[in-house]
Amino acid sequence: MSSDTLTTAGILLITVVAVAYGGLTLLTHLARRKPGYLDNPVRRGLWTAGHAHAGVLVLLVLVALPYLDQAEASDGMRTLIRTLLVAAPVLMPLGFFLSVPRPTDTRPNKLIWLTVAGGVSLSVGAVLLGVALL
Repeated sequence: MSSDTLTTAGILLITVVAVAYGGLTLLTHLARRKPGYLDNPVRRGLWTAGHAHAGVLVLLVLVALPYLDQAEASDGMRTLIRTLLVAAPVLMPLGFFLSVPRPTDTRPNKLIWLTVAGGVSLSVGAVLLGVALL
């Protein structure tokens, strides 16, 4: 693997601790019956989605990274693909969490659009990697 891929993988592996901490936080909210979480279905749903997307997307990118080194692409294109793929597990969860920051929020704010940006980033990065592998 290239040094860029190894560095990116190392950083992503360290973020697994943050994802695990997020899961512990959600579990604590449930166990302690925290007001503003358990009684707020919008916040609970979006935070659960944020945690789930963070975990799955980190794993997806870790699986995709070794393929990036095998792709027929320039270094600049590899950097672009790597950046697009890594942006998804950052942007999507942030959109879910930051769109309902207050316990009284019953509707997501405009930061929910970060989830869309993360989805676009993931889609474009995956298509570019797929094409480069073909």
